[in-house]
Amino acid sequence: MTKIGVQAMTIKEKFKELGAYETMKKVSELGYSYIELSQIPMTKENIREIKRASEDFNIKIAAMSAALEGVQGLNQENLTDNFDKIVNDCKTLDCNYLRIGILPFHCMGNIEKIKEFSFKMNKIAGKLLEYGIKLYYHNHHIEFEKYEGKFILDIIRESADKIGFELDVHWIYRGGLNPTDILKKYEGKAALVHLKDYKVGKFNTKALDYLKEGKVEEFMSAFVGSIQFAEVGEGTLDFSEIITEAVKAGTEYLFVEQDDTYGIDPFVSLELSARNLKKMGYENMF
Repeated sequence: MTKIGVQAMTIKEKFKELGAYETMKKVSELGYSYIELSQIPMTKENIREIKRASEDFNIKIAAMSAALEGVQGLNQENLTDNFDKIVNDCKTLDCNYLRIGILPFHCMGNIEKIKEFSFKMNKIAGKLLEYGIKLYYHNHHIEFEKYEGKFILDIIRESADKIGFELDVHWIYRGGLNPTDILKKYEGKAALVHLKDYKVGKFNTKALDYLKEGKVEEFMSAFVGSIQFAEVGEGTLDFSEIITEAVKAGTEYLFVEQDDTYGIDPFVSLELSARNLKKMGYENMF
């Protein structure tokens, strides 16, 4: 049965402020029993406390995150240099899904590098399968740029048959497509899905000052830049339609995520999303 959980990136600052154990305790109090770990340092202490919280509060570590390769200037664990450690962390936390959260920056805008990344990702995916771990790739909007008539996301799929896809409904919509169409297209390949809403934020009237100063480009940037992430049910996406299609597509986990809460406590945002989802009739998925 499809389950609803939390994407930990939303509360990464809480992990720093409260610690892993207390943060996950709060997640449990909000009614969530599944979590995807992302942007949380996988230190020995964090792993120990996450495991303890998972057992004490009955929270399933449904998915974890890793980069494919290291990035110069960033101290980041990755599957190329830290494969054994990442696999061991997954095993310690009883987690069978590992996801790559973003297209590497050096690949963006270069289809040959994207293909090379896909081939490398596929090779690592095959290696992970030997340990019972499935590798997934998370999309943003840029994967809906077309090369020779094909979306980048489809090119990645063609180049990496061993990976699954974590479809983010907000980013799909921001990329100009209907999330339900992509869920249909990726049926059987989308065990993981991110839920966050899409809304147009209040227009910042200070942008009008740019016009007075003759700064037309700055005004236009503010004019088109009012799109916001939103709590599930607080924007324009049709989540009844999306979740129905996700279930048909074989999705196992729907993770509530919000990249920015715009000054609102992220726990409050997660609580609102949960409340709205339950009102929609999905209480049995928590």
